[in-house]
Amino acid sequence: MLQEQELQNCLYQMEQGDREAFHNFYTAYKDYIYRTVLLLVNRSEDTADVVSEVYMALFRSLHNYDSGKPFQKWLNGLIVAQTSNWNRKLWRRFRLNLRTSAYQEKEQMTHTSADTPVIRQESERELLNLVQQLPSKLRSVIIMRYYQEYSFQEVADVLDIPLGTAKSRHHQAIAKLRKDPDKLKQLTRYYTERGESL
Repeated sequence: MLQEQELQNCLYQMEQGDREAFHNFYTAYKDYIYRTVLLLVNRSEDTADVVSEVYMALFRSLHNYDSGKPFQKWLNGLIVAQTSNWNRKLWRRFRLNLRTSAYQEKEQMTHTSADTPVIRQESERELLNLVQQLPSKLRSVIIMRYYQEYSFQEVADVLDIPLGTAKSRHHQAIAKLRKDPDKLKQLTRYYTERGESL
């Protein structure tokens, strides 16, 4: 990641169309953006397309960024918005396909392999597989709360929702994951390793 002053200069130069500034930004943030999209997108094979959407949205929205506020939170909000838009489009296409064809294998669109090279520890891979099955609104809260270690207030700020809604979605997500005893066991182990509790 870039230091604050270096980042602000880079963003300003990017807004002016400076290609070198974009290259510097891309080098510093490409892994972070890719990992975050990978965690949020419904299908891992769509990650590269959604990442491209994020960069396009970034260029379109740079003039709206308030330099007095944390850039990473603003960027996360952008990533969440683009991923949610992509997932909604994907779901609409999926429903259309179900109505117009008999290809039931399309149902696999909502599942993502747990064999993610980004998530290296076994417990995180197991949890990621469980989290990927959550609805996108619930998944977004879990990803930011536990993978990015945001407070509930920070989650609410990024998603532009009330604090109570962020907590409610977190509660709903945990409740869904707790329904299966095996899931509960994996979750408990994961949180214990992080020094947290469910």
